[in-house]
Amino acid sequence: MAADLAAVWPPPYHTRSRWRVLQMWLAFGAIAVGGGVIIAVMIWSMGIGPTLIGLIVSLIPVPIIGLGLIWLDRFDPASWRYLGFAFGWGACVATSVSLGVNTLGAWLIQRVDGPLWVVAVVVAPVIEETTKGLAPLLIFWFRRRELSSATDAIVFAGLAALGFAMTENVLYLGGVYLAGSEFLGPAGGTLWLVMLFGARIVLSGFAHPMFTVMTALGLVIAVRSASSAVRQVAPVVGLTVAMLLHAGWNGMATASAQDPRILGYGYLIGALPILAVLIGLVLWLRTEPGRIVARVLPEYVQMGWFSPPEIVALATPRRRLWARRWAYRVAGPEGKRMMRIYQIAATRLALLRDRMMRGVIGLPHHEYEAEERWLLHVIDRHRAVFTGRDMTVPPARWDGTGYLIQFPDGARHRLPAPPTPVVPVPVPLVALAPPRLPFHSPLAPYYR
Repeated sequence: MAADLAAVWPPPYHTRSRWRVLQMWLAFGAIAVGGGVIIAVMIWSMGIGPTLIGLIVSLIPVPIIGLGLIWLDRFDPASWRYLGFAFGWGACVATSVSLGVNTLGAWLIQRVDGPLWVVAVVVAPVIEETTKGLAPLLIFWFRRRELSSATDAIVFAGLAALGFAMTENVLYLGGVYLAGSEFLGPAGGTLWLVMLFGARIVLSGFAHPMFTVMTALGLVIAVRSASSAVRQVAPVVGLTVAMLLHAGWNGMATASAQDPRILGYGYLIGALPILAVLIGLVLWLRTEPGRIVARVLPEYVQMGWFSPPEIVALATPRRRLWARRWAYRVAGPEGKRMMRIYQIAATRLALLRDRMMRGVIGLPHHEYEAEERWLLHVIDRHRAVFTGRDMTVPPARWDGTGYLIQFPDGARHRLPAPPTPVVPVPVPLVALAPPRLPFHSPLAPYYR
């Protein structure tokens, strides 16, 4: 998939400046330093054996949740580099910084004889959600093109939270195994480990991703808004909501020491309903690029860049899957790979056009047209691999208003597009100039 995305992104005007290279090395350096610190703390506090046991057990849910998050972003998959950055940032940087601040906070509170619950309810939610939320925020600030859809922000935030939860679970699980082994031997340590695994991962493993997704939703609003004030305020509001939810969760856990029913009621009445609403919202946002494709790309149909069936075939995940299977049937593995690239490029074209129409400024004005033409070039180049290869349909050509079809007797007739396009029938196109922006658009002067 990484090689496929390289064919679509970045456009030709992109250059790797020294500043971009420095950013990359700073990101990797921060992750490496954070990872080294957290590993040293684990080994120093628990020893190698409990650390390895905690790590192995903590890794169990990672591929399940991680693949689920990546599955959400099938319309416009993010680069593996940024997915890895988000996970590494949460696992290494966020955990090491949060551990240091939480430890310092506990020490200061003890010095003034304050209640230790302040660390769990006030200090931890603030520093942990801030450091986790920095992963998608940094991508938003420095690589805004990677946040082309709502699901991108959710996936980056979810992976950062997943990495954080994994490292935190190593500390908890390894620590409880060590404590249980000291009191009850290896069997007792294993029993305590299994019990904590059920509580922290099976029953509440969704907590950290749920909190940090709130920060992502703030980013979603910022990405979709043309207002500079909204773009600045929305991420802060999302981060604040994440902190409040985290504080409420930790508050319930702290209060349950006095009355266990508090945690049970809070879990059933508060956490699970919020999780259900978030799942429904995320699944709805997952299909948003398809709705944008269906709304925006018909402009290009009128200009001959797409045929009507192509828009239908791009609009839902199931139809895109069918299109890839069809491309494999008519053009083999290479056809399937080209269809995937074509679908990604077409989606990015629709998302770009949507931002242009709504006046959302994500690129300098002079780069919009260059990126649009580059994506059209990618679409045209990769579509050529499977276009016209299906011998079960007659040769046809789309000119923006109708089909010129060659019938079995050799005669050619021009027919209008049917009311319900069949899927898929990609045909050779007669492409005209890309559609112009309407005059009411803020960017219209750049396209006249």
